[in-house]
Parts: sequence; C-alpha cells; structure tokens
Amino acid sequence: MQLPSEREHLFRPKRRPIISTFSAVLLGLIFVAGMVLSSILNGEIEPVSFTTPTPTRAASSYVSEGEALFQAGGLERSIDAYQDALDVDPENVAALVELARLETYYAALNTEETSLELLVRARGNIDRAIEIDDLSSDAHAVRAFVYDWSASWAQTVEEREEYLAVASQAAVRATQLDANNALAFAYRAEVLGDQFNISQANDLIDLALEIDPNNMDVHRIKGNLLEAQGFYSAAIDEYRQAAEFMPNYTYLYLKIGQNYRQLQLYDQALEYFDRAATINRTIGINDPLPYVAIAKTYTQ
Repeated sequence: MQLPSEREHLFRPKRRPIISTFSAVLLGLIFVAGMVLSSILNGEIEPVSFTTPTPTRAASSYVSEGEALFQAGGLERSIDAYQDALDVDPENVAALVELARLETYYAALNTEETSLELLVRARGNIDRAIEIDDLSSDAHAVRAFVYDWSASWAQTVEEREEYLAVASQAAVRATQLDANNALAFAYRAEVLGDQFNISQANDLIDLALEIDPNNMDVHRIKGNLLEAQGFYSAAIDEYRQAAEFMPNYTYLYLKIGQNYRQLQLYDQALEYFDRAATINRTIGINDPLPYVAIAKTYTQ
C-alpha cells in the first residue's frame, strides 16, 4: 500500500466540517430575519399582505336582485341593482331595457326636476339598448313606453309631438318584430291613446290582454284607456288587477284614488291615497303626490 507523502498532504485543500458550515448559515438567516422583523415593528418596512381574491358577481345575479326588488316596490334599489349589472356587462341589452323601464316608472313618483332627470337617463339607456340590438322587440316596446311617458313631461308642444312620434315608431317596430309580445301591443295602445286614437287603442289593448292577461302594464294601460273615456268604475277594476301583480307600486293606488274621486266617492279615494302614502313610507320613497292628492280630495 502506497501512503501519501508529506508533500501531497501539504497541498491538499482542507475540508471544513459540514456541521460547522450549516450552523453558520443558520445563524446568518436568524440574524437577517431578526433585522427584518425589527424594521417591520418600527414601521420602516411595510409587510407584504396577501388579500383573498373576492369573486366578481355575474350580471345575471344583479338582474335577479333587481327583479326581486322591483316586485317588492323598492324602485330606487332595483335601479341600483340593474346599474351594477351594467357595470359588469355594459352591453347587456336586457339590463338596459329593464333599467330604462324602471327609471320611467320611478319618474311617476318624484318631483318634476327629479322626474325629468330620470327620463333623460331612461331615454339614453333604451337608445343604447337599440344601438346594440336593433332586432329586440322588447327594446323597441320599452322605447315606446319611455318616450310616451316623456311626452307627459315635455316642455313644449313641439317636444311632446317629437316624443310621441318616436314612441309610435318604436311601438310599431316592436309589434313587427314579435307578433306575440303583449307589452309591445300594450305600449302601442298607450301611445295611440295619448294621440287620441281611442278606437284603435282599445283594439290593441284587448289583443294584449288575450296574449297575456297576467301582466301589470297591460291592465294598467287598459285602466288608463277606460279612464280617458270616462268609465271610472271599470278603470278602477283594471287598476286593481294591475295592483295584484305589483302590490307595492303606489302609482296604481293613486290612479284608483283619482277615479274614486271622479265618482265623488271621497272616503274610498282617501283610503287609496293613504295606502299609497303608507307604502311609500315603508319602502323609503319620498313621493309628495299622495299628500297632494289627499289635500285636493279634502278641498272637494
């Protein structure tokens, strides 16, 4: 056996013990960790935070929420829900259509200034819906509704006629796109009634009732046409049927009260005006109209 010579031993690199090296590294890491912790505690270094990602709600979820709130009479909160849906999906035609419809309904329960603002928004939303989908019968039907009600707040005769012309064109287009769309025929009947074409309006609202007898707007518009012809008792019956589908939409109770007042049945009129005021207080709508109606009834 050949032993290494002293020369070979002198030039061979010496190995450090493994345990000694590991201990040095560990001590170094502990020292660095201590320095970092001290800096964090002293506010010199901001700790890294890992936030838990929150899932984004789908637009359909907000739409469902909006539908439920509308049924409960919470128009303002329902409008907010549909706006949330559009924040998620800006080109959601169904959400744009329903938002425009709700803004128009809500306009009937506010002061003139607020109503005008709501109708401006409603027209913008429904026009946007048609830009996205010109073949939507629902979009054209609601456009007829929005512009027809806008005509009631028109500032000039020319503006009123302009709104009614747009409403009429939209209503015709809606019925052409879908011959079974009850709302399209109902809104077209409403426009014709405001244009004093009562005979044709009666035919179309009866057709809408045949297609869908369980629709709030169909009965509301039927009641409106009967009221315009002086059939106040029959109008009350239609408004009552409409209220069965939308029990917290106080516009309907105001209409019932107004027709009772026409019949000089003042106690019944006051009952429905008071019901409208009570519902508004319950659901947080600041609508002065029930109180105005009550005061007017007492003066009569």
